[in-house]
Amino acid sequence: MKVKTIMANLEAKHPGEKEYLQAVKEVLETIEKEYNKHPEFEAAKIVERIVEPDRIFTFRVTWVDDKGEVQTNLGYRVQYNAALGIYKGGLRFHPAVNVSMLKFLGFEQIFKNSLTNLPLGGGKGGADFDPTGKSDAEIMRFCQAFMRELWRNIGPDLDSPAGDVGVGGREIGYLYGAYKTLAREHSTGALTGKSYGWGGSLIRPEATGFGAIYYVDRMVQEKGESLKGKKIALSGFGNVAWGAATKATELGAKVVAISGPDGVCELPKGIDKEMIDYMLVMRDSRRNKVKDMADKFPAKAKFTAGKKAWSVKCDIAMPCAFQNEMAEEDAKQLIKNGVKYVAEVSNMGCQPGAIAAFQAKKIPFGPGKAVNAGGVATSGLEICQNAGHINWTAPEVDAKLHKIMNDIYDMCVEHGKEAKGYINYVKGANIAGFMRVAKAMLAQGII
Repeated sequence: MKVKTIMANLEAKHPGEKEYLQAVKEVLETIEKEYNKHPEFEAAKIVERIVEPDRIFTFRVTWVDDKGEVQTNLGYRVQYNAALGIYKGGLRFHPAVNVSMLKFLGFEQIFKNSLTNLPLGGGKGGADFDPTGKSDAEIMRFCQAFMRELWRNIGPDLDSPAGDVGVGGREIGYLYGAYKTLAREHSTGALTGKSYGWGGSLIRPEATGFGAIYYVDRMVQEKGESLKGKKIALSGFGNVAWGAATKATELGAKVVAISGPDGVCELPKGIDKEMIDYMLVMRDSRRNKVKDMADKFPAKAKFTAGKKAWSVKCDIAMPCAFQNEMAEEDAKQLIKNGVKYVAEVSNMGCQPGAIAAFQAKKIPFGPGKAVNAGGVATSGLEICQNAGHINWTAPEVDAKLHKIMNDIYDMCVEHGKEAKGYINYVKGANIAGFMRVAKAMLAQGII
């Protein structure tokens, strides 16, 4: 495999799809040496096949708002690779959603799902719909219209979407209600992230954040240190950041910053339970303003408009909000302020320049496909519970999640160790995830 040749071909076929091309290049560059040890992969053109999705569905979503006006959005589902199992990946409702974004997310999802060792392939979907400021009735009508176009192409043995940015428990409920009506069957495995009591799993909303902290805890232990007392900066205040803040506090760390599109809230004494609970109120308000935290707790939180979480001194930085949210200049600011660990919780949350800056300083950097695998791992556990008609307790699910994250961490270390003991977690995650998928594709023939 020659990465330059493959990338040149992809750039010609997919002009302008920067996020997708960036994700592919990062993976190929880190697996190239290992891949070239396997001539059977080259003979079967595994790379040339894996970088292209199996299929992409694009459809119009037409719905009526509360004023009676007709609205039209575009919906998508990218079914990327099913070598290991059913297509699995979230639905994202956000005005920035486009094919390039979903292809990059779906490509990353293949390897993230592979790392869990669960029988899950990779996919992604969503729409350029903005739920901010919409009424419950409008969101319900949109979800129903979206599912009218998607339902024939998903199911418990084919493709099981979950939530993502803009798609939480409410949206999953509306989507599943529409799916059940259209498919005329009660098949809870068709979607994950459902509410507990009708097919959902306990701790699913907080699972991505929980898993990320479990991974970071191992990174810290690797250096002979403890998570207790470490200062953590988080971006965002949705489910992921909420879960991370909850588990970090439980394990004795101190969350000193959360952020939003409007700025950053510095929490000098660390976040407490009352403030963590209020993050859910902020999320459900759909205002998307982190300033609400400072307004609610003026003695505990200091809001600064226009600043990011990375402006606050911390030991551990964890981008939890959106892709490409941490730029190289942010990384340099963190390094200047003495950051010791960085864990990319959002998919491709750091720009290439930021990752390179951390790695150049030998600062341990955990990549999103490994760090945030807790969400899809718990979705897989939800599917297992649906299939077996069982309900595990919250401690049982948490224990299984903890083991999966420990196993993922061990795989990243196994494949990521470099000279002088430095662990390149990005390389480790890419190689470990890729090898399992490549071997499955090879075994299943040229299809």
